[in-house]
Amino acid sequence: MSQLDPEFLAILRCPLSRQPLVQMDQSLVSTDPETRRRYRIEDGFPVLLIEEGETLSEQEWRQLMEAAGRGDLLQA
Repeated sequence: MSQLDPEFLAILRCPLSRQPLVQMDQSLVSTDPETRRRYRIEDGFPVLLIEEGETLSEQEWRQLMEAAGRGDLLQA
């Protein structure tokens, strides 16, 4: 698994919610609890097309946010 450059990741946003993304393995996950979108990374390039993303279940999204150290998003 290759990590995206942190400076590059810092400017990326979910194309649907415009919220920041966190990298989880070979995908990017939106930090937005309403949309809970995941986008794949192919050959080191994020595929940030709304129609190519998937909506995660609330439980799966919560688990990923906890694993990413973003428990602050789970307060609600």
